[in-house]
Amino acid sequence: MKDRGDFLLEIGCEEIPAGVIPRAVEQLKQTLEKLLSTHGLLENATVETLGAPRRLAGIVKSVLLRQEDVTREITGPPKSIAYDNVGQPTRAAYSFAEKQGIPLEKLSIVMTPKGECLAAKQVIVGRCTGDILAENLPQAILSLSFPRPMYWSGAGGPRFVRPIRWIVALLEGKLVAFNVAGVNSGSNTSGHRFLGKAKISVRGPADYVTKLRSNFVMVHAEDRQKKIEQEIQGLVARKGWRTHADPGLLEMVTYLNEYPSVLLGNFDPAFLELPDEILITVMRGHQKYFAVENRKGELEPHFLAVINLDRDREGLVRAGHERVLRARFADARFFWETDQKRRLSDYLPKLSQVTYESRLGSYGDKVERMRSLARWIAEQWFSTGIRQADVPGADRAAELAKCDLVTEMVREFTELQGIVGGLYARAQGEPEDISWAVYDHYRPVGIDDPIPRNLTGCAVAMADKLDSLVACFAVELVPSGSSDPFALRRAALGIVKILLERKVPLSLSAAISASARSLLIYPPKIQVSPKVEKQVLDFILERARFVLREREGFAYDEVNAAFAAGADELVDAVQRVAALKTIRHTKNFPPLAVAFKRIRKILAKAGPEESWKLSAVDPNLFRDTAERELHTVSRKVAGRATTHKKAARYREALEAIAELRPVVDRFFDEVLVMAEEEEVRKNRLTLLAELLREFSTIADFSEMVSEESR
Repeated sequence: MKDRGDFLLEIGCEEIPAGVIPRAVEQLKQTLEKLLSTHGLLENATVETLGAPRRLAGIVKSVLLRQEDVTREITGPPKSIAYDNVGQPTRAAYSFAEKQGIPLEKLSIVMTPKGECLAAKQVIVGRCTGDILAENLPQAILSLSFPRPMYWSGAGGPRFVRPIRWIVALLEGKLVAFNVAGVNSGSNTSGHRFLGKAKISVRGPADYVTKLRSNFVMVHAEDRQKKIEQEIQGLVARKGWRTHADPGLLEMVTYLNEYPSVLLGNFDPAFLELPDEILITVMRGHQKYFAVENRKGELEPHFLAVINLDRDREGLVRAGHERVLRARFADARFFWETDQKRRLSDYLPKLSQVTYESRLGSYGDKVERMRSLARWIAEQWFSTGIRQADVPGADRAAELAKCDLVTEMVREFTELQGIVGGLYARAQGEPEDISWAVYDHYRPVGIDDPIPRNLTGCAVAMADKLDSLVACFAVELVPSGSSDPFALRRAALGIVKILLERKVPLSLSAAISASARSLLIYPPKIQVSPKVEKQVLDFILERARFVLREREGFAYDEVNAAFAAGADELVDAVQRVAALKTIRHTKNFPPLAVAFKRIRKILAKAGPEESWKLSAVDPNLFRDTAERELHTVSRKVAGRATTHKKAARYREALEAIAELRPVVDRFFDEVLVMAEEEEVRKNRLTLLAELLREFSTIADFSEMVSEESR
């Protein structure tokens, strides 16, 4: 009998939403690995999971066909209790043997930490893998989580992403029998809904992929994507065109189709009078079409559609797509023309009728708070010498930023909010700086998304995001787990990216306080407590830590050390992190970091600071040359370090601090900090406290960890 074999699992469903499939595929992989690992079956096996619109599948290669037998030793009573003085077994020995279900003569004596004890060997016979899978797979399948699972066999019954129609479960070609929601596992899968057979018998992973391929189902997502990319390239290369770059759309159509084919369609060139953003959004958002551009990046009157068919021989499918797109473009043109019969600012009163959040008032209220905050931010930036800051422009852009929410275009194409406002503002003669600020104010929407292209847009984007954060935290709408309905994590990330990429020296705590003041002045006039302000600051700084670690490549202890010395002004904090990174591997720095960690521990053990700290270090209380030298050298170094810090030359400041290493080492070698004489002890503790405070303004060196620990 073979000790290893291959296992195939396929869950056949009604069409699964494309956006759900990648996560479901990963979940299924984790679930199968956990199940097999828990039962000792995963060693040297490989798990591959696949996903397509009508199926989720798992292929496990070289899985153990049976658990290994396990022998374990169970200790019982001590020998002194199990046997009497003449070596005869006592009742305790007999009871232990009966409990283990073995004869007394098969027990043994083993040495344990408690001395010699009676022991029994127990052999646990391994179970067949098929039995384990049959027992556990129903629950494993139903444990997969989805955003909106469905009931299909009556309320209160099992839930899954879509109704399950068939299940394939084969281990080395043999059926693994179980039932999920009335569906029995079997050996029959189903091909393409229109092009393949409805019932296809498979023997396992070996013929599963090939038989489905011959029935127009490509189960590997990478194969489907490659086919789409090759066909797109073949269609556009002949004309010297290219597709409008859209990786998200490529992934979506890959998971929308089991056997994708690409066709080229056309539309009336007259529609090119509409802005590209609107045309691309209509093609992408509603029809899942790729836009086509020429070499200059200008849209061509063509589109690429991915269909779930082998080909379109008669051109009927293409004609249908062209007809639908023509109607959608006609709607978009109607909205464009209708909306612009009024000035964008004329839509502002309507925002008072649109609720932002029941406790936070309307979008009209939010706009007033944004205007106040955008003016404040622009004033702050102007005062720091950033001359592009435009206070009136920031106010005007904030006033117009949300007006497009009540236009016909955005009601139909919600993903165009902000963009439409910017387009309307430009078409109606608003200054370019303001138009782009409105257009960009939702940016960035992710870690790879660009920030607003001008400083006015950055001010408005900051105002919008800060208001959302402070307002939502004030009414306890704090993100938890995967729940973040107001996209506050994205808002915090956007603030971090704007500040760091623009290198703007803005105080985060001051900005949060300004937002809190606007909430008190404008409806709904909420009082924001200092505790809430601190929560918002910590929330933003956590996003900053993420960016610096994951995007900029700084070590976690470098970030923690610099932030512990203050991170209210992010640009300054990042400069300190960078300086710390460059100096951490120099000769003197690692030992000095260890010394600072030691100082912190000594001070913590000394008790409350008020019980020992003197108003100032008293040189007359020095008893050893080493402490006198530390005091003298540290004061000189402090002066040089301060000069460098004021000029933001943090590396030079850290290099100067690192020169303390020899005198600090000598101090700890020769001086007993916790001296018996009270005044001497207090003086030495005060010296260390001043040293720690003076030289922790760039970074808290005690947060640094050694290379070995890392």
